[in-house]
Amino acid sequence: MRRTAFILGSGLLLLVALWNSVTWHLQRFWGASGYFWQAQWERLLSTFEGKEWLLYILGATQVPILFFWTLSGLLLVVDTTGKPNFISRYRIQVGKNDPVDPMKLRQAIHTVLFNQLVISFPMMVWLYPILKLRGDPCRRELPTFHWFLLELAVFTLIEEVLFYYAHRLLHHPKLYKKIHKKHHEWTAPIGVISLYAHPIEHVVSNMLPAMVGPIVMGSHLSSITIWFSLVLIITIISHCGYHLPFLPSPEFHDYHHFKFNQCYGVLGVLDHLHGTDTVFKKTKAYERHTILLGFTPLSESIPDPPKKMD
Repeated sequence: MRRTAFILGSGLLLLVALWNSVTWHLQRFWGASGYFWQAQWERLLSTFEGKEWLLYILGATQVPILFFWTLSGLLLVVDTTGKPNFISRYRIQVGKNDPVDPMKLRQAIHTVLFNQLVISFPMMVWLYPILKLRGDPCRRELPTFHWFLLELAVFTLIEEVLFYYAHRLLHHPKLYKKIHKKHHEWTAPIGVISLYAHPIEHVVSNMLPAMVGPIVMGSHLSSITIWFSLVLIITIISHCGYHLPFLPSPEFHDYHHFKFNQCYGVLGVLDHLHGTDTVFKKTKAYERHTILLGFTPLSESIPDPPKKMD
């Protein structure tokens, strides 16, 4: 017991020391560049004086959408052409979407564009007056580094809770057949289908879990822009179908598309508490569910067991 306590205590102290060191260096960078960013922000405010709502629209919708289509577009090149060839080595479900069905892809892109233009955009416009009640999102002073970290933690926690329970609700047989089944047409997902969903699902599962955090915190536009951009980048990676080096592992959500009744959350915390990842934890995919820090695909270093012959 003493040895275990010593090891755990030492590990905790090292973790705290490492965290403090990282945040100290980041804070120094943030502080050193703070005057620069504050000046740029004030220039934007001067440019959009009297039209802050337009600045909000550009920051909260157009910047995240630019990130979404840039990253999705790069992945689509690989999905449709198979080039560059070396990326195919990192495919999670081997032999699937190789190449992707063009008809199915066109239908998915049309749905994604509809969700972004007809649902997401009006919802973000509607969000602006609500944010104004909590504090002007276009206020002059940018948030401090530590306040932004706190916001990020709160955003992530709220999204995990809301997404998990909304997602599980959509797997109820009556709702699944009418709503969520559309998203699960892709048993082997690709990046762009991260927003391929029934309109009701897009509101309840995609938009609201990400929007509530900034409302609760009365966030600045800079925090909102970064948060929505991060959300889209992470969801694309989770759906991309490739376990690429130095990026977050998509094994967790890819397994959900493969099996349907496992891995409902984003972080996996609530899946652990509710036991909705027990089957996943018995698979090789769970062993591969880590950040790849080299260039050897984890499917090669931790291969699936050979299929049993009948």
